[in-house]
Amino acid sequence: MATVLYITAHPHDHTQSYSMAVGKAFIDAYREANPGDEVITLDLYKENIPHIDADVFSGWGKLRSGSTFDQLSEKEKEKVGILSGLTDQFVAADKYVFVTPMWNFSFPPVMKAYIDSICTAGKTFKYTAEGPVGLLTNKKALHIQARGGIYSEGPAAAMEMGHRYLGIIMQFFGVPSFEGLFVEGHNQFPDRAEAIKEEAIGRAKELAKKF
Repeated sequence: MATVLYITAHPHDHTQSYSMAVGKAFIDAYREANPGDEVITLDLYKENIPHIDADVFSGWGKLRSGSTFDQLSEKEKEKVGILSGLTDQFVAADKYVFVTPMWNFSFPPVMKAYIDSICTAGKTFKYTAEGPVGLLTNKKALHIQARGGIYSEGPAAAMEMGHRYLGIIMQFFGVPSFEGLFVEGHNQFPDRAEAIKEEAIGRAKELAKKF
């Protein structure tokens, strides 16, 4: 049995969001194809993800210096504890599905806060004399992203930074398999928007059978 962490970063649900609609189609088809697997949904807009601030740096520094968790201040314990829990949850999963829109060529800020929370030395990567080495070498990941314009090719392709960023992070973690499933052009071609979404939903259902 595999554990799938289904991570969404959109304030709207599948009835209003193209990325969430395609994501729902994917995860529903995945559940049908893999009834024995566990799917954990992580809605980043409903999570309290601390930013890496002075309390976090202070708490981490105390722990590195030999202090116990109980010796941290209440703010340090709260924030460091949440970040540690998110990292442990990520490490424990076997597969990752990220669902985001493209906002300003990237993704919503809650996704960046989440990525910051799981970039943890000793858990998702480690430092060596030869440089950092990823520790999640037996995982696989998928990014479902909605883009109002066309960014998979053409002059705008170089401006897309959300999927590329996630790809770099997965590579940094050592994840050997990272795929992208894109629904794009629905704002650029509003007369074809529904057909674009339905075509992406079809691709999502097929991909779910072999993910």
